[in-house]
Amino acid sequence: MIRYALSRLLSLVLSLIAASLVIFALVEVVPGDPAAFMLGLNASPETVAALRNDLGLSGSVVSRYLSWVGGMLQGDFGTSYTYRVPVSELILQRIWVSVPLAAYALVLSTLLALPIGILSAARRSGPVD
Repeated sequence: MIRYALSRLLSLVLSLIAASLVIFALVEVVPGDPAAFMLGLNASPETVAALRNDLGLSGSVVSRYLSWVGGMLQGDFGTSYTYRVPVSELILQRIWVSVPLAAYALVLSTLLALPIGILSAARRSGPVD
C-alpha cells in the first residue's frame, strides 16, 4: 500500500513539473517584450531595461523558471500587471465566489450521477447501461 501511495505521489510530482514547464514555455514563446508593452512605443531603451530588471525578465531562462517555481512554492504568485497588486490578494478576493460555485457543481453532479450509476448497474448489458 505504501509503495502504491509513493508511486502515485511520484506521478503527481512529475505531472506538476511537466505542467509547470509547459506553462512557463508557453508564456516565454509569446511574442513581444512585456516591459516594452507596458511602457509604450516612446519609452527609452534604458527605461525598458530597468523595468525588465524590476520584473525579473533580465536573467536566463533557467534562473527565471527556478525563481518562478520557487515563488509559487512559497505562495508568491507575483504582481498583477493590470491591477498592480499581488496576485494572491486577487485570488483571495475572488475565491469566495468560486468555492460556492464549485460546491454547487459537486452537489449537482453527485445528485445526477448517483441515480444514473445505480440505474446503469441494475440494468447491466441493457440499453440503459
